[in-house]
Amino acid sequence: MSSLPVLVLNSGSSSIKFSVYESGDGKRERLFDGAVDGIGTELGKFWIKDATGRKLVDSTPALPNRAVAFQLVADALHSGEFPAPVAIGHRMVCGGPTVQENQLITPELVDEMERYTAFAPLHTPIACYIMRESLRLFPSVPNFVCLDSYFHRTISEVVSHMPIPEEYSAMGVRRYGAHGISYESIVFQLQPNVPAKLIVAHLGNGASISAIRDGKCLDTSMGLTPTGGIISGTRTGDIDPGVLLFILRKIAETATSATAAADQLEVVASKKAGLLGVSGISNDMRDLRDAIKDGNAKARLAVDKFTWTIAKWIGSYVAELGGLDMLVFTGGIGENDIASRAEICAGLAALGIVLDAQRNNVRGAAVISAESSPVTVRVVPPAEDLIIVNHVVRLLGAKG
Repeated sequence: MSSLPVLVLNSGSSSIKFSVYESGDGKRERLFDGAVDGIGTELGKFWIKDATGRKLVDSTPALPNRAVAFQLVADALHSGEFPAPVAIGHRMVCGGPTVQENQLITPELVDEMERYTAFAPLHTPIACYIMRESLRLFPSVPNFVCLDSYFHRTISEVVSHMPIPEEYSAMGVRRYGAHGISYESIVFQLQPNVPAKLIVAHLGNGASISAIRDGKCLDTSMGLTPTGGIISGTRTGDIDPGVLLFILRKIAETATSATAAADQLEVVASKKAGLLGVSGISNDMRDLRDAIKDGNAKARLAVDKFTWTIAKWIGSYVAELGGLDMLVFTGGIGENDIASRAEICAGLAALGIVLDAQRNNVRGAAVISAESSPVTVRVVPPAEDLIIVNHVVRLLGAKG
C-alpha cells in the first residue's frame, strides 16, 4: 500500500485554511485539517485537529502578517508529527484568459496569473503570495493550482462574451464564474445519478448560482469577478452600470486621483454593499434574522432582496435548461438557513419546486422537497478539498 498525503491550501484575507488527505491506492481519507485565523489582528489562532475532531494543536500566536502565519503551517508539516505532503493543491478563483486549466505551478505561472489580479482582486494577490511561499518552503514538493473557473469552461460564447467593445474583450474581459470547485463537488457527490437538468445555489457570504446540464456548466451567475451575479454578503451582484457611474462621479469629487477613485468604488461595490449595504447592520444572515425578529425593516428588506434575486435566477435557469430535475442548496446559508430556503422556494410551485416544511427543518445534507414535488430539492454540503485532491492526484499521474 502506497502513502500519498496531499496538502490542500485555501487562503483568505485573514486566514489560511488547510487539510491533508491520504490519497494513495485510490483512498480519499482526510487525516487532519487546520487553520491560522486572525492574521493581522490581536486575536490570532492556530489549530489542527484530526479526522475525529480532536485538537492536536491549539495555540494563540502573534500573527502580524501572512508570512508568519504560513511559516507556522510549514513548520508543523515539517516537524515529523504529521505526514509530510508529497503534493500540494491550491485553490484559485481565476487564472485569467491564459490560464484556464488546472496545472503544475511554476514561478512563471504565478507571474502570469498575477497579471489578472483585477479579475478577482480580493483573492488573487493572496493566493499568489501563498503559492510563492509554498514553492519556497516546500521546494521539493510539486504544487498544483486548481481553478474555480475550470468548472465553468464549458459555458458557451454567448454566455461568456460581455456586451462591450472588442478591445476590452481582447484583454480577457468575459464571464469566468466562481465557486466552481464547490459546484464540481456537488456533481461528484451526486454520481452516478447526476440529474440531466440541475441547478445549484451556492449561498454564503459570497453567493452564486449555476445551471448544469449533464454534469457540465451551462451558465453561472458570477461574471468577470465574484462581485457580479446575485446579491451577497458585501457585494452588489449585478447592478445597473449607471449606479456605479453615479457613485464614481461622487467619489471623484474628492478623490486625489482616478486610481484612488476606482479603488474607493471597488470598496463600495465589493465590501460595503450587498446584505451589509442594504441592512446597514451586518453581512451575516444570522445577525439579520435576529434583527428581523426584533422588527428591523432594513434587515427584512436586505433578506427579501437576497431571496427574491435567487428565485429570479432559478426561474431564468429553468428556462435556459428547458426544465428542471433537481435544485441543490449548498454553502453556509444554503446548508443552515432554513428560512432562506423556504423563502426562495415560495411561489415556485409553477416550476415544479415544492418544499416540505418538516423536511426543510434541518441543517446539513437532506432531501427537503415534498413527495409530490416534480423537482427534487436537496441540501448537499460542498466537498471542495476532496475535489482539489482528486485533481492533484490526476495531475501527479500526468506529470509522472
